[in-house]
Parts: sequence; structure tokens; C-alpha cells
Amino acid sequence: MGGLQTRWSELGYSDLAIRNMLKDVGTIGRWMQERDVRPCDLSPVVLGDFRKHRIAAGRRKIPTVKSFEPLLGFLREEGVLVETPTDDGPRQRLLADYRCWLIEDRGLAQATVIRYENLARRFLTLHPLGAGAVVTGAEVVAFLLEESRRLSVGSAKGRVAELRSLLRFLFVRGLTPRLLTTAVPPVAGWRDAGIPRALPAGQVQQLLDRCDRSDPVQVRDYAILMLVARLGLRSIEVARLQLD
Repeated sequence: MGGLQTRWSELGYSDLAIRNMLKDVGTIGRWMQERDVRPCDLSPVVLGDFRKHRIAAGRRKIPTVKSFEPLLGFLREEGVLVETPTDDGPRQRLLADYRCWLIEDRGLAQATVIRYENLARRFLTLHPLGAGAVVTGAEVVAFLLEESRRLSVGSAKGRVAELRSLLRFLFVRGLTPRLLTTAVPPVAGWRDAGIPRALPAGQVQQLLDRCDRSDPVQVRDYAILMLVARLGLRSIEVARLQLD
């Protein structure tokens, strides 16, 4: 954000205009993160999908595609957005065919199509087809591991879906002798897999204070709670304690 603010200030935008533009950048940034859209994927078409999403959500203030031109200009200056050179070779024709398949056969949204096509481009650059070349399951796994090296679990699951889609397309078009989607390993991710958070100290004290220590049974309860709270013992460890 700091680089954006400095650059726009140099271009003569007012402080109010910059604040409003940064607010819009934050909004589209959250939308892109939810859909795993990378900055290099931004285009007027993707921005149009963003506007449709805001309209469908009933938002009252919706920025226009043109209002994001300063952001696109900054990304071009930083080398994040690069014009794709014209390529009439076999790979580009295959990518164009894949794009049509995603839109017409799968019915995917434009932002999703861009993500799927970008992964396909990276994969086909490393593993070009034709002239008897055959993609192996080991190559598929190695590519996915490299792609997922710096991704979150959610983003890695997105890469799995993108890669399986490409492999399905290649098989349908007869470019791979067998369906390689089974070679793509799933990404493990479980709910609540982290360490449980402890109760705040105030709530622990309230729990201890509820024990009536004039009652022998609640004295025992108090001792159990103290062992759990102060020593971090598990309930089964407390249950197995002996007086000696």
C-alpha cells in the first residue's frame, strides 16, 4: 500500500482520491484472496467479475472498471502485469482450445478461467506435448509439489482442482494415453487441527471460585481443576494420580 500511495501522490492525485482508491484496492484485494486470483491475473475482465459480485451482494457504492486504471498502471510499472506476447504456436492454440472448453463445456467464470489457464500455461511450458512426448504421473506430482511449496492449504487445494481439470481436458482431447487425474494427490486439511486455545485467566479463576471448598466433593473438584490449570495435566493423568 505504501508504494501505491507514494506513486499516486507523485502523479498528482489528491489525498482524498488516494484514500478512496486505497479503500477500493483493499476491497478487491480481499475478493481476490477469497478466489485465489493473483495480482498478475488482474485485467478489465476480472475487474468486471468483481463488479458483478459487488452488485449481486447488494453493495451500494461500486467502483467502475475505469477507476482501477491507476492500480493497473502501477502494476504494469512494477512488472507485475506483463503483456502476453502473441504466440501462434501449438501450445498457444492448445491453451485457446482449453479456454474455450472451460467456458463452453464447464461454464466457469472468467476469473476462474484465468487461474486455470495460467496453471495450464506453466504446466505445458515445463511439459510440452507433441512429437511423442508423454506426461507421467511422477511429473504431475513433482509439478504440484513445486506449485504448492509456498501456498496455504486452501490455495494448494485450488491448484489440485486446476491441475486435475487440465489433465481431464488433455485426456478428452486424446493428448494423454490415460487419465492422469488419479496421479494428483489430495491436499490434507482438517478443521480444528491446531492446538486448542486456553481459557483466559479470568474465566479460569471464575471456574475455581465456583467450587465450595466447605464441601468435600467440591474440594476434590477444586484440586482437579488446579492440577489442570496450573500444571497443564490432562484429565486422564489427573484421574490416574495416587496419593503416594
